[in-house]
Amino acid sequence: MLMPKRVKRRKQFRGSMRGKATRGNKISYGEYGIVAMEPGWIKSNQIEAARIAMTRYVKRGGKVWIKIFPDKPVTATPAETRMGKGKGALEYWVAVVKPGRVMFEIAGVPEETAKEALRLATHKLPIKCKVVSRADLEGGDNSEN
Repeated sequence: MLMPKRVKRRKQFRGSMRGKATRGNKISYGEYGIVAMEPGWIKSNQIEAARIAMTRYVKRGGKVWIKIFPDKPVTATPAETRMGKGKGALEYWVAVVKPGRVMFEIAGVPEETAKEALRLATHKLPIKCKVVSRADLEGGDNSEN
């Protein structure tokens, strides 16, 4: 499971997910990738499940890059606890994802294999995603401007 080795502060505010991703919105390593279509929090176990789904499908061939990291702590108070008594204990870690963010990349496998592996990975994620190629993303940016 991904999580920071050490952090400055154990508890954090929830924050906002307004706007589109300005960083990490290009395919920089691989040939194909998964792009987030809506904002959301992605838990470390969901990232791991998506990674396993991809690597299993390509039978550990090619290379997979994970471009998001769960560095935000989410706290929760135990069930059936009365109000008050401060903020809850750390429950899990999430990666904050905005629309347009490239979350996973893959290279070194045929196009059909890569697209199917990424499609299987999108089913493990809690937000709407789409599978794109490097050419799609570069072509899409030029036509918008």
